[in-house]
Amino acid sequence: MSDAENQFESTESGASTTFPMQAGNIRKGGFAILKDHPCKVVDVAISKTGKHGHAKAHLVGLDIFTNKKYDDMCPTSHNMMVPNVTRKEYQLLDIGDDGFLSLLAENGDAKEDLKLPTDTEGNEDDTARQIRAAFAEGKDILVTVMSAMNIEKIVSHKVASEK
Repeated sequence: MSDAENQFESTESGASTTFPMQAGNIRKGGFAILKDHPCKVVDVAISKTGKHGHAKAHLVGLDIFTNKKYDDMCPTSHNMMVPNVTRKEYQLLDIGDDGFLSLLAENGDAKEDLKLPTDTEGNEDDTARQIRAAFAEGKDILVTVMSAMNIEKIVSHKVASEK
């Protein structure tokens, strides 16, 4: 065996972006994949067992990145996929002219591949405008980044301290 055969190009941790959960165990306030979108569940309605034997769960959720509403129906005994959702805080170092941010993680790693959040038309949303305004005033800002299914978005910010 040569060395070329043993080289791996992947830098992923190998962790799955989703995991299965019985539809009957998904609760309001939890997460679920509805119509191939990671959603926060806002309503769960479970119907009684019918003529064909299965109780059904009707889930309504909002996409965690776009806030668009999705719904899905599934027998409660069947598995639905649930996204692995993580939140991480970064310190804001700089905002580029193109809207990309220079961020610093707690462990000292730099992250420069995130843009200020935008609305559905591609314009900067309220969070982005607040981040720009606070940064222009010279404040130390911590941004919260939510990630699920290999998608990341800045969802909130807070002022750490005055400079």
